[in-house]
Formats: sequence, structure tokens, C-alpha cells
Amino acid sequence: MMSILKIDNLHKTFGSKEVLRGLEMEVPEHSIFGFVGQNGSGKTTTMKTILGLLKPTSGSITVCGEKVVYGDTRTNRHIGYLPDVPEFYGYMTPMEYLKLCGEITGLTKQQIQSKSEELLTLVGLAGEKRKISGFSRGMKQRLGIAQALLNEPKLLICDEPTSALDPMGRKEILDILLAIKGKNTVVFSTHVLSDVERICDHVAILHNGKLALYGTLEQLKERHKHNGFIIDFSNKSEADFFANCDELKQPSINLLLEENRLTVTVADTKAGGQCLIDLLAKKQMTPIKFERMEPTLESLFEEVIQ
Repeated sequence: MMSILKIDNLHKTFGSKEVLRGLEMEVPEHSIFGFVGQNGSGKTTTMKTILGLLKPTSGSITVCGEKVVYGDTRTNRHIGYLPDVPEFYGYMTPMEYLKLCGEITGLTKQQIQSKSEELLTLVGLAGEKRKISGFSRGMKQRLGIAQALLNEPKLLICDEPTSALDPMGRKEILDILLAIKGKNTVVFSTHVLSDVERICDHVAILHNGKLALYGTLEQLKERHKHNGFIIDFSNKSEADFFANCDELKQPSINLLLEENRLTVTVADTKAGGQCLIDLLAKKQMTPIKFERMEPTLESLFEEVIQ
């Protein structure tokens, strides 16, 4: 699969402070790439360098096979950018604003009209006649996505697009990003880990200017998986009874009992899981939940930034 964005050994220093320390990553075409890190980890510096707004101390960036050059915006014709707080002319309607942006980027009147209508429909603002000054934060973010996609970029970079939104506003933004995945590649910078788990297929966790974790979400979870199971019983007495079964008193089995939840860690997931199922059947017990322990992105994040 082709890489839309490639970052090679990127360093960026501000005075004596080294913000990026040999950053290396590739963003595959038609992926939604979650770029995760704490405040100050270097996410915004990376994005500004991709856009040619900051000069790297060393290293290189290519977008669609073309090298990014500081102060030269030619590679930005491939990029749409949504800042964390997009700014608009509040006295305009959404259609008026997109028409102005289309004229600035050199689109024809026909292109502007058809593309603006298509994008306003995509972001749920079709037919909206109100001035932008009366928009909610979520509506402004959605209009920002439409504006960023106006010139049909191959890469859309979103800087914390859901951070200040309510649950419905976040869902609307995430649904839009999922909808454009077939046409565009999205780099989604955020610290909202549940949003990443919901829509991203590739993840990079940035810590102290370097990648702490990098890969597909499935690869990361597989690499850090736990050999264990969570069993929830309907009450504490059932959980106590099962936890005290002689069959579970083995060196290869570790138990953690919390109220009506029993967490069982085993040496061999397949054999251990079968053993637990057989034991439940033997004791004629039906738990309300039986599932294999899966690492969450939050647990992986906490693991690598400690």
C-alpha cells in the first residue's frame, strides 16, 4: 500500500529544547491514522513541519512522494488542514464562505458550486442560511472539514477536532471522517483515546519527541495482549464460590477477585480458557459475562508514557 506521508529521522529543536528526536513514521493511503500524545509531546510541531510552516532541524518529510520544503507550499496542494480552533468570517453563511475559499484556490464557478453543495451535504450543513457567527463549536468544526476538503486533497490533517465537543458533536465529526476514508487519508491528532479506538486503523503514540508505539490497532493489541479472562457473576457469593474451586489452585493460574468479577490469568490462553469453560459447566454455573482480556488503547498509552 502506498504511503501518502513519510517522515524520516525528523528532529526539531527550539533553542536548547529538543521537541522531536528522530521521528520516523509512514501513513498508508486511505487509512485513518491516529496521532496520539500528551500535551507537549510534539504533535503540533510535527503537523506544522508537515505543512512547511516550521523548518526541521534535520530529517525529511515527503507528501505524495514530494519533499516538503520549509516556506514552499507546493506540497500543500495535496493537504487539507483543520486546526483545533478554525477561524471564519462570522458575517458569512457556509455557502458564501466556501465560495470565497474556492475563488482563492482558483476553482471555477461551476466547481465551486458543485463541490460546496456536495461538502455541505457531507457535513450536515446543506441549506444552512444562518451566519457562521451563530454556529456552535461542533458546527464550526464540521464547516472546517468542508473547507479543508474543498480542493480535493489526498491527505486531511485534523488537529484535535473533537477535544471541546459534546458527545453528539464528537460523533458527528467521527462519522464524517469515517465517511471520507474511501477518498482521503486522514491524520487525526488527538488525546481522546476512545475516539481513536472507534475510527482509526493505524496508531502512533508520541512520547518525548519519539514514537513509543506504532502500527495498526490490531497489531498493537496483539503484541500487548494478556493471557487472561474476565468472568462476571450475578453476585459476590457465586464469584467467591468459583474462585475457591480446587481446580483453580494451580501455580499457572492467578486470580483477582473484586466483588462479583473474577479476573483469571493463565499461562496458556487456549487451554486455560477451555479449562474455565469446562469448570463452569461442571459446577453448573452460568456467568453473566465471560470474555478474554484485551488491552485497551488507554492501557497501552499509560504503559508507554510511564
